[in-house]
Amino acid sequence: MTERFDAAAAQKRWQDRWEAEGTFHAGDDPAKPKAYILEMFPYPSGRIHMGHVRNYTMGDVLARYKRMKGFDVLHPMGWDAFGMPAENAAMERKVHPGTWTYQNIDAMRGQLKRLGFALDWSRELATCDPEYYGHEQALFLDLLDAGLVYRKESEVNWDPVDMTVLANEQVIDGKGWRSGAPVERKKLSQWFFRITKFADELLEGLGTLDRWPEKVRLMQENWIGKSQGLEFSFDLDEAKGGIEDVRVFTTRPDTIFGSSFVAIAADHPLAQAIAADNPEAAAFIEKVKKGGTSAAEIETQEKEGYNTGIGAVHPLDPEWKLPVFIANFVLMDYGTGAVFGVPAHDQRDFEFASKYGLPINRVVAPSTEEADKPVGDEADTDPGVAVNSRFLDGMDTEAAKAAIVERAEKEGWGEGQTVFRLRDWGVSRQRYWGTPIPIIHCDSCGPVGVPRDQLPVKLPEDVSFDIPGNPLDRHETWKHVDCPECGGKARRETDTLDTFVDSSWYFMRFASQPEGEPFAEDEVNRWLAVDQYIGGVEHAILHLLYARFITRALASIGKVGVKEPFAGLFTQGMVTHETYKSLDGRWLGPDEIGVGEDGMMVELATKTEIERGRVEKMSKSKRNVVDPDPMVERYGVDAVRWFMLSDSPPERDLEWSEGGIEGANRFVQRVWKLAGTVRTGEGEDKALDRKRHQAIAAVTDAIENLQFNKAIAALYELVGTIEKAQNSATRDDVIDTMLLLVEPMAPHLAEEAHAMRGGAQMLATSAWPTHDPSKLVEDEATIVVQVNGKLRDKMIVPRGMAKDEVEAKALGLEKIRAQLGGNAPKKVIVVPDRLVNIVA
Repeated sequence: MTERFDAAAAQKRWQDRWEAEGTFHAGDDPAKPKAYILEMFPYPSGRIHMGHVRNYTMGDVLARYKRMKGFDVLHPMGWDAFGMPAENAAMERKVHPGTWTYQNIDAMRGQLKRLGFALDWSRELATCDPEYYGHEQALFLDLLDAGLVYRKESEVNWDPVDMTVLANEQVIDGKGWRSGAPVERKKLSQWFFRITKFADELLEGLGTLDRWPEKVRLMQENWIGKSQGLEFSFDLDEAKGGIEDVRVFTTRPDTIFGSSFVAIAADHPLAQAIAADNPEAAAFIEKVKKGGTSAAEIETQEKEGYNTGIGAVHPLDPEWKLPVFIANFVLMDYGTGAVFGVPAHDQRDFEFASKYGLPINRVVAPSTEEADKPVGDEADTDPGVAVNSRFLDGMDTEAAKAAIVERAEKEGWGEGQTVFRLRDWGVSRQRYWGTPIPIIHCDSCGPVGVPRDQLPVKLPEDVSFDIPGNPLDRHETWKHVDCPECGGKARRETDTLDTFVDSSWYFMRFASQPEGEPFAEDEVNRWLAVDQYIGGVEHAILHLLYARFITRALASIGKVGVKEPFAGLFTQGMVTHETYKSLDGRWLGPDEIGVGEDGMMVELATKTEIERGRVEKMSKSKRNVVDPDPMVERYGVDAVRWFMLSDSPPERDLEWSEGGIEGANRFVQRVWKLAGTVRTGEGEDKALDRKRHQAIAAVTDAIENLQFNKAIAALYELVGTIEKAQNSATRDDVIDTMLLLVEPMAPHLAEEAHAMRGGAQMLATSAWPTHDPSKLVEDEATIVVQVNGKLRDKMIVPRGMAKDEVEAKALGLEKIRAQLGGNAPKKVIVVPDRLVNIVA
């Protein structure tokens, strides 16, 4: 053996062999149990960083372990390759988005392969491949035929400079994230998936996901937002444009006697009717349209309204009239497009009422004795008992809600309803680099699906990004086509699909990849649900919710036989690193930092002092990213993998440290040295054998429960025990077992050491070791023997030995007899299995 483990040579040797033999290709043996292990696939941004390495190493350990346990394992990799960053690169670098994307895929694939992950590369896919998105177009048409896709006008965030719709997350302080232009509200015809049809199913399904983090299930539950409430109408004291009432919905009907105003959306029919002959109202509506549509934007912007001069009659008191405002915080797409304001018990209403001098009347209090307690500087949103509420006084919140609903239904002015916060999923995006929506618009026939034999509808290559907006909209030869139904002149849909659509079914395509259809149902049914899905908690709501919806939607039309795509979910912690800035405010990367002559940290290029910032998630924007390639070059893949797993529980953040990876590298060398021990083939070591079985049990349990740091700790302990043990046949066998246990975490090291010791079969295809339960409990105890409280000797006895036998054995020890000098002890204290203290 070489004195030190040659990581580079071992990595090439074993990666070449795994690839040549197709070691990690998914099997199709129906006699074997299946294990579908999947990490959320990456966006091909150009380079992977240590956050990726940690994520994929966790899945890799589990995949390797399951294969050794006798499972057919599916562990694939692909690329979430559509999206705005590629278009931004096209504009900035003057390259085609596809060119940029595929170059990045090539680079990142190479990095992942160098890390030796046990991936089935034969199933690799990229969502920007026409083969993939052509099947997605077919699924879109399937859902359209089933009535689960529709088109309607909807308010969107519109960037007037980039001339595109922005997702809520792309609106920052009311401005477009890239252009910096003030975002406007605009109505566009958009395509929607009817996710609300599955709201109850999606909510109830959360109860079956017992291997999901509770916090993720709660986040989805809140996003779906099922609630009971009351829908009712306020009659108007003045009809406008034929409109005589305003309909509202509330989840807090118990606060109805705290009403101060009614607010309607800028595009509510009543607002439009008022604006028709009121220039001030029309001007206010135009101002409102300059604001964004995101919930966060609406919550944080200053609340503004226009008093229409019209009164709304309170349904429980005909003499009580509330002013009707057009308000910037009410959206037509949410609920009825109108609300009634209760300032004392809703913060948004409180801010509005404070600005316009409207009454703020408490109608909920902790007790009836506190009915006159002032509300203070903020709304009181807690439940309690009804006060200042006429016939409701003294009822708790739930009882008061029920009483109002009952009265409204009895008197005919309202109905109790169940509503959801969830809204249908708008999937239209006005950009080029996405899946073309397979629709042709004909003035005679309306929207028509592209014939199946014409799929995929491919993106045209000859596009320009010199002009803001969607290049598809101005591509004349691609855009203008004949109608497939009447043959007349028509035009393609120029919107592309939200990239969340691409990632809402990719796990099915990984499981089954026939040429002529998106997937084969029997193959998908065999592999799904994904047994272990691993990814960041930032995808806890939208991606996971959309994937759950698409799976259920496809199940409802008979395409798949499963309803939940991910049986187990694990959200790993982030990899973090200290941040650095130059004194002139530039972010600096770790490779640009060094230690100056005075011992201070400096920028290497300028030798000037730098500012050390917080430890934060690795991100390109703050340049605190550690590239794995130099680390692999310096320490080897297995040391990098070992550190990713060892330093903290996998659900917590891991701070990158050079010292940590150096420690991992030292352990790699310790294992290599142990493996090179000459076989003796003689003698038995029962204590070491017991430690072996304890290690097998501990590592197995830790991997099963995704507690990789505990698996590492158990292996540290086992290696330390082996190092201290005498040479024996048992020691040789335990070293062999140790290499099997190390294989999922440090596979190149384990395979190389195993081969060096004469092993013929690869560890990757070997059976996982099993433990003897009877050897998990220690049957011997090491007892400390003291004389007058001072340690004088130790002895090993059978666990549970009787006190008188322990005492006799201790008094018979040579060192103890010498201490007593032939005298009888005054007293002997025996603590079973632990200690003997002799008082001389």
